[in-house]
Amino acid sequence: MILPGNTLGVLGGGQLGRMFCDAARTLGYRTVVLDPDPHSPAGCVADEHICADYEDETALRHMSNRCVAITVEFENVPANSMQYLSQHCQVHPAPEALQICRDRIREKTFLRDHDLPTAPFAAVINKSQLEQAIQTVGVPALLKTATGGYDGKGQQPVPEKTAIDSAFSELGQHPCVLERWLELSLELSVVLARSAAGVTRCFPVVENQHTNGILDTSIVPARIPAQLAQQATDLATQVAEKLGFVGVLAVEFFIVNDDRLLINEIAPRPHNSGHYTLNATVSCQFEQQVRMLCDLPAGDTTLLSPVVMNNLLGDLWDKSAPAWEKLLQHPAAKLHLYGKREARPGRKMGHFTVLHPTIEQALRISQKIKKTL
Repeated sequence: MILPGNTLGVLGGGQLGRMFCDAARTLGYRTVVLDPDPHSPAGCVADEHICADYEDETALRHMSNRCVAITVEFENVPANSMQYLSQHCQVHPAPEALQICRDRIREKTFLRDHDLPTAPFAAVINKSQLEQAIQTVGVPALLKTATGGYDGKGQQPVPEKTAIDSAFSELGQHPCVLERWLELSLELSVVLARSAAGVTRCFPVVENQHTNGILDTSIVPARIPAQLAQQATDLATQVAEKLGFVGVLAVEFFIVNDDRLLINEIAPRPHNSGHYTLNATVSCQFEQQVRMLCDLPAGDTTLLSPVVMNNLLGDLWDKSAPAWEKLLQHPAAKLHLYGKREARPGRKMGHFTVLHPTIEQALRISQKIKKTL
């Protein structure tokens, strides 16, 4: 076990890295952040911020000398950087798992090859494969870039066969995945922690609501039958086991109209939908990330109270900061701001949670706060 007093590193300086550093410091570790942004949210709270590119050899060497173990806050860290670091110190998750999760073609193929349920799909590497892909998947469909897409970016609808060419052109003719468009009844996620010994601990299942492709609201516990919640937890555990994953992992699910669960995406890190754990569970997802990185036993994931989490996007800022006093007058509301210097439309600037003994009342309070803001 890597005990408090040691130094841990994280590649990536956004809000996930910031909250990892907060959890690590609370447990008594020192932290080092590698991120090229001199004003990165994580770099502002870490013991040391290495302001350099993720492939800077000098920066990577310095980080590996300073840290006993290193993790990531996003999956698109360059593979060669992770391979280098893994030769010098403990790294979780493994570079091989990140390679699968950062590419939709690899991810979907992994799920299919391991008999894990996902929407019908076909890979599109170049224009010559468009016709075969549309024949395989059918329409309506959704074309997604294999890499780089998030929060609804990197996607184009394909309502009919003739739309596939223009959709591919809109996405720059980069490698893509064509997925069948499904009628969804609900979206769920499961965040879990898995140790190097293969022990998995899941947080409660989350019910998610999106607006314009960006997560807006997370509701816990999810308002679904217990059997369906158990099925989601079991499938997420299988994903982690098949990946040989060590760390914190999130699995996003679609529920289609006949109550079938389909896996949408895998995130090899803490997840936006898991932010409710900062206030509503015995241990949060970032403490679990520290624990898994350091080979410590997983913390308790028991839900202490029903909770609703709402994202705060840059759209709220307009010409000045939102009127936080209107939120803070609610004693059950917990505000979390990420320390980002510039607010932009669609940019995640923070979130707030509302805890209440009944999920219906938590929803009512959170909706009232959102309307006020």
